[in-house]
Amino acid sequence: MERKKVVKENAERLAKINGEYQPHTGKGSYGERRIIHLPDSPIPLQYIPIEMEQVELVSLLRKFGSIDKFIKAHLKTKPTAQVVDEVWKHWIKLRIKYDFEFWATMFVRIKNKMGDGDIPFKLNRPQRRLLSEMEKMRMENKPIRIILLKARQWGGSTLVQIYMAWIQLVHRKNWNSVICAHLKDSALNIKGMYTKLLESYPPWLLEIDEPIKFKPFEKMTNTSVISATKSKITIGSAESPESVRGTDAVMAHLSEVAFWPSSPRKTPESMIRSVCGSVALLPLSVIVMESTANGTGNYFHKECMRAKQGESDKKFVFVPWYEIEIYSQPINDYYGFIESLSKYEWELWNKGATLEAIAWYREKRKEYSEHADMMAEYPSDEIEAFNYSGEKVFAHTAVERLRKECCNPKYTGDVYGKEEKGKEALCDIKFAEESGGKLNIWELPDSENNFSNRYITVVDIGGRSDKADYSVIAVFDRYWLMYGGVPEVVAQWRGHIDHDLLAWKAAQIAQYYNKALLVIESNTLETEHSDDDSTEYILETISRYYPNLYARQPSNMIHSNGVRWGFHMNRATKLMLIAHQVRMLRENGYIEHDYDACYEHDVFERKPNGSYGAMEGHHDDILITRCIGTYICYTEPLPLQKRNSVATKITISEATL
Repeated sequence: MERKKVVKENAERLAKINGEYQPHTGKGSYGERRIIHLPDSPIPLQYIPIEMEQVELVSLLRKFGSIDKFIKAHLKTKPTAQVVDEVWKHWIKLRIKYDFEFWATMFVRIKNKMGDGDIPFKLNRPQRRLLSEMEKMRMENKPIRIILLKARQWGGSTLVQIYMAWIQLVHRKNWNSVICAHLKDSALNIKGMYTKLLESYPPWLLEIDEPIKFKPFEKMTNTSVISATKSKITIGSAESPESVRGTDAVMAHLSEVAFWPSSPRKTPESMIRSVCGSVALLPLSVIVMESTANGTGNYFHKECMRAKQGESDKKFVFVPWYEIEIYSQPINDYYGFIESLSKYEWELWNKGATLEAIAWYREKRKEYSEHADMMAEYPSDEIEAFNYSGEKVFAHTAVERLRKECCNPKYTGDVYGKEEKGKEALCDIKFAEESGGKLNIWELPDSENNFSNRYITVVDIGGRSDKADYSVIAVFDRYWLMYGGVPEVVAQWRGHIDHDLLAWKAAQIAQYYNKALLVIESNTLETEHSDDDSTEYILETISRYYPNLYARQPSNMIHSNGVRWGFHMNRATKLMLIAHQVRMLRENGYIEHDYDACYEHDVFERKPNGSYGAMEGHHDDILITRCIGTYICYTEPLPLQKRNSVATKITISEATL
């Protein structure tokens, strides 16, 4: 990029960052604003939210142009100091209902992190971005639902708690809240912000004379009440979730969720259900789940990914380090600095960082021997924030690229034949759409059936019970390999089922996809024994009726005919498949459509003993089908066009290329 253009763009970014922000006047505050000039008021020029225009007092003051004239002409009385003060207080009470930033800077004091004493709560840039998301929901009369991935200390928890206090002190009475953190002391620290707020809060705003403070509620040690509003605040922790169970809260602040413990008897999911179960879907109800990252694979990471994909009730919010004002350093020679930018620093620029922020990052980076450690401490996006310090197998950036092609399936249901098993199971195969079906289809099979060896169906065998690993059947379309492209996942079945029925279900799906090559991971079938000792011969039985069953090279033969059906997973083949899948992600070697498959790549790790598998509490069954499937896709002969057939014309997409 031309250096002059970069310098010009940088100046524009700096101007935006350093733009005037006066929350007491409203200049630079959130939302559309209108100017009102009241020359005889303590704040003569104000930028008020446009929603205030509907209030009669605003129209009258705008009409008369001053408080004195309003008092004389409309109230028909003398503008004494007492009357002027009453009108001004009435104006304040009106404005704080519409303008959180005005209320915060005028009536909230917080600890000054950069020095001694307390200061007015004037929002910084990251806080204003988070506020904008909450205010959008509030102004649309929607429940406020946020999941916040925090980067360093920019005051995200502070804003959430003070925003909830604003609702309790300004908008609602009998509006109860819960604060639940990973440790009770952390929850108490969050409540401490609220306590400090009340110490200096003017009683006249609540139309009372006595100081405002928390009082114990019904001798409960973890619940306090504000007498003037009858709103209760309950404190709890992930260590003792029973302390907040059964509260009638309509607001919940859940802090450092990524660090909440998980055990067979107590999981973050169950704890959050107990905290949030009573929170109704009402305007001004609030659930904010926030945390710094604690690696991938945990509940918080999974919920962030769901929110990013639009599958959650919560809005995902992340603030990168370069939006935090203090991370900036002056530059003397812009042109020289631009010439010295590394590839990664150009990525920071393209994401929106200023040159001054990049200069700070470059200097700070010298403190870390590994760039990964710097990225984990100062993430520029959620990928870096979730950078796992352990031995993750698949690079997070590569998984994110894989995730870009994921989407909801076009069809959901299952395939059926004349019978559930046996020869008739492979007759008259049909797909039936069903709500809640186990088979997801992104692309139906080629109806013309012009190619042989086009599809591959891969099976990973799980357990029968609901708590066991899933069984997964995945279908790959290899069409574009003929033209230098990559294979694509076009269908997937996932569920719990008896193993003999699973094998027949896989054969039905393979038959439906134009007699696809059926590759079944055979370890489970070769090692388990049922009462009638028949499971060892399931594949041999299938082979009698399904002609396109995958067989590996004969070795340690157990069958009389010398054929070894299925793909056998041992230490050597597993290492080979994992290495191949790492390459697939690095080189964009296949197209994925299932979000859960990407998630399983995220939580797959090398264990301390050298083995590989999913992190504790997670699955890798979908991933195994991808490892086997992509390997087979590239090792089997390419699809062939059948004689006397015309190739079906398929639309070429950017993803296909």
